[in-house]
Amino acid sequence: MVLGAALGAFFPDIGKADWMMALANVFLRLIKSIIAPLIFGTLVAGIAGTGSVKTMGRIGLKAIIYFEVLTTIALFLGLGAVNLVRPGEGMTLEQSADAGLPKVQPTLSGTLEHTFPQSVIDAMARGDVLQIVVFSFLFGAACATIGIKAGPVVDFCKSLSEVMFRYTKYVMYLAPLGVGAAMAHTIGSKGISVLLGLGKLVLTLYGALIIFIVVVLGTVAVIARIPLRRFIRTVREPFIIAFSTAASEAALPLALENLEEMGVPKHIVAFVLPTGYSFNLDGSTLYLSLASLFVAQAAGVHMPFGQQLLMMLTLMLTSKGVAAVPRASLVILAGTLATFNLPVSGVALILGADALMDMARTSVNLLGNCMATAVVARWEGVRLEETSETAVEPVP
Repeated sequence: MVLGAALGAFFPDIGKADWMMALANVFLRLIKSIIAPLIFGTLVAGIAGTGSVKTMGRIGLKAIIYFEVLTTIALFLGLGAVNLVRPGEGMTLEQSADAGLPKVQPTLSGTLEHTFPQSVIDAMARGDVLQIVVFSFLFGAACATIGIKAGPVVDFCKSLSEVMFRYTKYVMYLAPLGVGAAMAHTIGSKGISVLLGLGKLVLTLYGALIIFIVVVLGTVAVIARIPLRRFIRTVREPFIIAFSTAASEAALPLALENLEEMGVPKHIVAFVLPTGYSFNLDGSTLYLSLASLFVAQAAGVHMPFGQQLLMMLTLMLTSKGVAAVPRASLVILAGTLATFNLPVSGVALILGADALMDMARTSVNLLGNCMATAVVARWEGVRLEETSETAVEPVP
């Protein structure tokens, strides 16, 4: 990652070359090829292994409660940071065309409909994580209900998950090349100069995310009694991959495997972690609250605190379940700005530094989902000891 950043900074022509981006994309494409069969295999085997649909329903309810509390905290932390630092003051919005900006504004009904697949093959082909999780959950529940007759299917899914973990191991040999190329292309294309114009915004976001990690997630870890040293070792490599590639999918297979090795049961990992990719985007929700108020400040629009709270409520509702939408954060941001009569050209202003901010929010999304998985496991009574190398039985 460091070598890639240096290459992009000192030799930008090489960094922004098409072949450099192609090298990064090869790694990302191979990673994405893992996700659908891995989620299907691990989730079906995990749910069928519990033998209880009621257990999975309880886990799902706990996960949703946790997701809602943490994303709400992230929204208000972003709101506090942008009001304290005021990074948009002194900037002037250019009323430029919004070419290349997202046009689709998701709705609650559209999101609900999109959650359920009409074809699992189509969902797997598109890499739609949420639809794959829903299908796998129902499929696994059916296997658990049927019992012994579903044995061959469950055995196949167990074998499939083991094969995909080994496949992941082979693909990860390319991680240094893929990560270095992605970093070189980002720095080479955007340049350090991006930080000069939007440096205050970028630093505010990074600072707020660091506070969220240390204070919020740290407090959660202490309350849930998560072994911090072991958790850090578990998430370190997936976090770096998510940060340097700005693609949370790139870190998903390794995060699944590492959390299982940490001691989290397979059925909890396979359900909570992928579901969090749609409903627990801590980094993205913090970014949205910060970016929307940044645009208001840059446009010279004073927003009373009551209106800011209304905007946070809007973001809280519209930011759920849109991970499958391309450039989802920009889609939500553009829709929110239009709703509150703020200039949508503000998205174009932010777009220049969005790649650098995307790296930060993506890695925090991944970290938050790993923490959520560990917390739900502890909530279910699973011991996660510092010395444990394998999953242990729940506390009687």
